[in-house]
Parts: sequence; C-alpha cells; structure tokens
Amino acid sequence: MKRNVKHRLRLAALSGAAASALLLAAPAFAQQADTASMVAADEQDQSGGLGEIVVTAQRRETNLQKTPISIAVLNGEALQNRHIQTLADLADGSVPGLRVAPFFSRTSALVIGIRGVGFLGDANQPAREQGVGVYMDGIYLGRAQGLGTALYDIERIEVLKGPQGTLFGRNTEGGAISIVTKKPSGEFRLNASAGIANFGGYETALHLDLPRAGNISLKFDGVIQKRGGTIDNPMAGQLDFNSHDRRGAHVAALWEPSDKFSALWQFDVSHDEGSPNYLQLLRKGSLPLAPILKLQAERAKAGNVGVPLQPSVGDTTGMSLHLDWKLGGGLRARSITSYRTLTQSQYDNGSAILSVFAPNGNFARYSIANFGQRQFSQEVQLLGELPRLSFVAGAFYYNEHVGDNAFAPNTLKFNADGTGYSVLPAPVSATPFPDRASIARTNSAAVFGQFTYTPALLGDRLHLTLGGRYSHDKKTGELDQVNGRIPTVNGVTAVVPMNVTSDRVDPLVNLSLDVADGVMLYGKWSTGYKSAGANSRSLTYRGFGPESVSVFEGGVKASFLDNHARLNLAAYTGTYKDVQIDFNAVIPGSNRGTLETTNTAGKGRISGFEAELTVMPVANLTLSGNYTRQHIRLPAAPNPFVAGNPLVPVYPIFAPKNSASGAIDYRVPMGAATLVAHLDGNYASSQYSSTSDPTLGDPSFIVNGRLALTDIALDDGAARLELSVWARNLFDSQYLYLRNTSAALGTYGIFNEPRTYGLTGTVRF
Repeated sequence: MKRNVKHRLRLAALSGAAASALLLAAPAFAQQADTASMVAADEQDQSGGLGEIVVTAQRRETNLQKTPISIAVLNGEALQNRHIQTLADLADGSVPGLRVAPFFSRTSALVIGIRGVGFLGDANQPAREQGVGVYMDGIYLGRAQGLGTALYDIERIEVLKGPQGTLFGRNTEGGAISIVTKKPSGEFRLNASAGIANFGGYETALHLDLPRAGNISLKFDGVIQKRGGTIDNPMAGQLDFNSHDRRGAHVAALWEPSDKFSALWQFDVSHDEGSPNYLQLLRKGSLPLAPILKLQAERAKAGNVGVPLQPSVGDTTGMSLHLDWKLGGGLRARSITSYRTLTQSQYDNGSAILSVFAPNGNFARYSIANFGQRQFSQEVQLLGELPRLSFVAGAFYYNEHVGDNAFAPNTLKFNADGTGYSVLPAPVSATPFPDRASIARTNSAAVFGQFTYTPALLGDRLHLTLGGRYSHDKKTGELDQVNGRIPTVNGVTAVVPMNVTSDRVDPLVNLSLDVADGVMLYGKWSTGYKSAGANSRSLTYRGFGPESVSVFEGGVKASFLDNHARLNLAAYTGTYKDVQIDFNAVIPGSNRGTLETTNTAGKGRISGFEAELTVMPVANLTLSGNYTRQHIRLPAAPNPFVAGNPLVPVYPIFAPKNSASGAIDYRVPMGAATLVAHLDGNYASSQYSSTSDPTLGDPSFIVNGRLALTDIALDDGAARLELSVWARNLFDSQYLYLRNTSAALGTYGIFNEPRTYGLTGTVRF
C-alpha cells in the first residue's frame, strides 16, 4: 500500500497539480534524406536497373528479393517525397495493409494494425498491449503513447506483414514496424534544412556527422516541427484542434577499435506538445441537443463552441548500447541494451458535441489522462554463416513499469434554453481527482532460434527455415483508484491486485525455392500473439488472456526485364482467436461507467492477397504500385454485463477490404542541377472503427506530391542546395476515418486532415 501511495504522489508531482497530467513520448525523430539515401532503394544500380533493397527483417542484412516473407519498405527518399514526418502520417495509406490511426480523438497515442490484426482497444491502459510491435534500431517501443512523434534521420522503415512471433516475439501477431536510423559515418557531413507551411507551420532540422577521431565517430541530430491547428477553437487564447509542436535531439557515438568489434551508444531526448482532433456530430440521436450545438456533415473549419484546451505534453529520454563482435568461423555475437523513460499528459476537450442538453447543465467533458512509463530491455544474439547453415539464436528480457491516472470534469455550462453557454470557473466533476489510477509491472523473458539450411541438391536453390520462440510473461499491478475512490471488494475497501501470467511457444516453418535467376517461390507458416493483461477501467482489474494468430503464407518474388521490373506477390490465410474485446456498461444507481475486456469465443479467419510492382521503363523514371485485398471474420464475444454472457458480433476495425497505392518518380537533369518530381495516390475502401458498431467510415483517396530542384552548387566546394515544394492531400479530399452511431447520441465522427503544403530549403556539405 505504501508503494501505491508513493506512486500516486509521484504522478501528482510530475503533473504539478492534481488535475494536470503526466508526460510521455517516444523518441523525437527528425527526418533527413541526404545524398546517401537519395541513391538507395529503388534508384538505378550501376547497370541502369532497379537498385538492391537491403532489409533486416531476419535480424541480419539481406536482399529484400531474397527474403521469403512479405515486407514493404520506405527508404529515406520515399519518406521525404511523401513528407512523412511521423508514423501518424502513414495513415494516408502509403503502405497498403498497414493502418495507422490516433486513439479516438487523442493524437498522443497511435493504434496500429497490419492485415487488420493487432489493434488495441483503450490505448491509455497500462496493462494492455498493441498487436503490432514497433522497433527502433532493434529496440522495442512498449507503448502506443508517443509513437506519433517526429522521425529523425531515417535510413528506412520496414513493415513486416504477418505474425513475427519467432524473431520479434510478443505483441507482433499482426506484424512489426522496424525503424532503422542512420549511423555515424566517420566523415564530415552537414545537412541543415528549414521550411514553412500553411496553418502557421514551420520546421527546421540539423544533422551533423563529424570526421572519425581515432576510432570514434560522432553524429548529432536536432529537430523542430511546429504547426497550428487545422480546426479553429472559438475560445480566445486557447489552442486550436489538431496542432503539434515537436522538438528533439539525438547523439550517437560509434567506437570501432578493430574490424572485428564495434560499440554504438545512442541517447535521445524529446518534448512534444499537441492538441486533440475535433469530433463532429453528423446526425442527431434521441437525446436532446442544445440549439447552440449544430450538426456538421462536412469537415469543419471551426468548432461549435469554444472550449478550454491546453497542450498534451510528452517527454522522453532514451539510451542504448549496441555491441557487435565478429568471432571468426562465420560466427557473430550481438548485444542490445536499452533503457527508456517517458511521460505523457493528455487533455482532450474535442468531444463537446456529444454533450446532452439540460437547462443550466454542465457539459464539455475534459478527458485528462496521465501516463508514465519506464522500460529496460536486453537482447543477446548469436549469428552464424556456415557453408550450408545460417542461423540466429538468442535471449530477450523486458521489464516495464507503467502508472496512469485519469479525470473527466466538465468545463462549460449551458444557459437555460441552450442558446448560449459560459465557462465554469473551475472544472466540475462528480468525483475527486483522480477518477482512476492504476499500476502495471511487466517482466517478459524469451529464448529464440531460427535456422536456415540449404541442402546439396537442386543446385543449392532450396532453402528450409525452422524457428521457434518460447516466451514467459508476468504482469502484476494494483488498481488503487476507481470512480474517484479506493475500490471496494466484498464490502471491504482495498487496493485491487492484478496478477497475470502466460507462457507461449511460437514456431515457424519456411520453405523457399529459387526457381530461376531473380525468381523465388516461398511458403511459410508462423504464429504470433498479443500478451495477456487486465482492464484498469474495470471495477476489479479483471484479467484477460492472450490473443493469437496462426497464418499460412505463400508468395513469389521476381525481378525481370534485366532488373528493370520487380514483382512481389503474397497470399495468406489463417486463424485469429481469443481476440481481446472491450464492453462498456453503466454502474447501477449512478451515471458512472465501467469497462471490461473479454476474449472472443471460437476462431476467426483472416485471408488476403498482396501485390507489389515496381518498373523502370526508361532511365530516371520509376513507376510503382501496391494492392492489398483482405478479409477478416472475427468470432463472437461473450458480453460480461448481461446474464448468461450472450455472444455478440465483433467487427474488425481499420481493416478495409481493398487498399492500393501508386507512385511516379522522375529525375530530370537541368544543367548542373536535377529536377526531382514525385506524385503518389493512396486508396482504401470503407472500414469499421469500433468493434461493437457496424457503422462504416468513408472510402478514401489521398494524393501527395513533391517537386524539388536539387544539387544546386553554392560554391566551388561540396556545398549543395535543394529547394522543394510539397503537398499532402493535394486535392483536399475529405473522408471520415472514424464514424460511430449511438441511438441516444446520434452519428458522430472525425475527418481526415485538410490539405497541407509548404516550401523547404536544404543545404548539404
């Protein structure tokens, strides 16, 4: 009990006031696309064809076309061309099959799914996990909070589709996102950029590589990204909706005392501020609506009413050490050690439109959620490259401590007839702060191995891979505040404990055949899981079991036309079971709600088809297209709030049946400079946004573009200038990516971002 009291005091101290928030963020990343990345993936090789794409999906560097799994890759130039500054920008559909969305209207946390698998319900709960793992330089980022911070100096982003339970482990049932940053080069390089954009936006970034001193190379990165809100908040002096202010710094030191050993130390710090999205009412429900709250069927430019709104603030620090030994005899050992801390405040007052009218009644619920996390991870790997056998084996340990609290007071008051309102002198709530508070501690350990054997037959064209991972997860914690008071169990007031343990084995079998030069066929069976947990909005901190996916996948990877065309196809089918589903209910005799999570009964099915084609018909012109067709049928789930626990239907969220993306890239020499043109279009069919609501959102089609004049000589030295103009959502299309219906409240939703555009200048040395 003393530990819990100390924890609550620590939360309050970090927030600075009882109703203010904790801070949390993932690493601040600043994007860079320097000369090295400009000639990386999908550029011409020396023979004039498509260049090799290197990936680390199997924990070692391999050629994408020789890696027998479905992977999508965005290199530094692709990120720059699409003006992707955060993972949240991938919500436009740049990678079909990958869906990214904020947690409801809160931009401080991202929910991510691949092939429609892995989405998290309530992203603010400390004892719950996502089903898609996000890794930065091999380090697992354990929380949904902060994943929307800025990307810095990225070499590539790999999207690994399908369960990755063997090499990546827990919480990779849908797949994994691997972010690979650029390492110190040991050569002097300076990349400085500055830009302006609409909505009062501006951005600056600085990336500096210093020459090697002895056997040590240093690299420094810094970034600032700021933009005003895209929807006006009518209250003077308050933030507008959907704004961001991101700042961060990163330093890396690479020590290479010999060609057999290296040590890479990295440190990053970030500070992010943002405001929530704006929720719009599209159709009135049965409950009374104040005259001042108007329906808004199109993307709004301003809110119905002005609301108090302060920034949600996230801070993070992280440090890691990568050790790499070449042991000789084809053996190699690696160690990855990481420690991270993060805090996140959340101030969400974007849902005033859902307020039910009562004369002189309070409204505009201000959702305040405070979150703090620290994590330590250690992974060791032994890699081997023997004449007919390659392998990676290792062990992994992860320790996490998470605390949260929450409060939901009202901030405004209707007048007698609902034609006006006033601001309450202080937030008003039926319960004291905090309304909810909990702690979760996780210890996870695993051992794994994956072995690829090439037998001496068929001209060494056949490759068999076998792998497996054993994982042990243990979660403990306490629910020490619920509905504004210490919980009562069986008439006794006490902290409610949480203790959840699970063991898991994830196997993999993969058979590939090089049927011809540049053509590979493969078949794979693999599994993955999302770990068990407990619901901190439950009155009892009730636990639930893990969910899992088992998938058979077959595919072909082919390069042809003298390496001027590349075609990758994949088809998959499998089972999705024990899916973690949320149910809401109102506590009898009160207006307070409770939330329970249960696992679905029976097995669901997932299946789909993926195609990716890249063609270089003439020099300097690259055409690319991707298409994904997916079908998901989830099993029914037992409703814990109804007698007999009847089974109710469950809908797969953010899983459009059809999605596609295409791009045109062209480079034209213009004297000593080069004109670079890029245009991409991204389509997705309609999708559900709630597991309990059959209301579909809108289909979407987003076009992005960039035009740059690069390699402009500034002097007789190496200095070069690049000037570019860019646009996201070039045609200002609008669609509801979230649409829900309630008989009482009506139909409400959140629109995508409007068109954004800007001008950027970059100097490189």
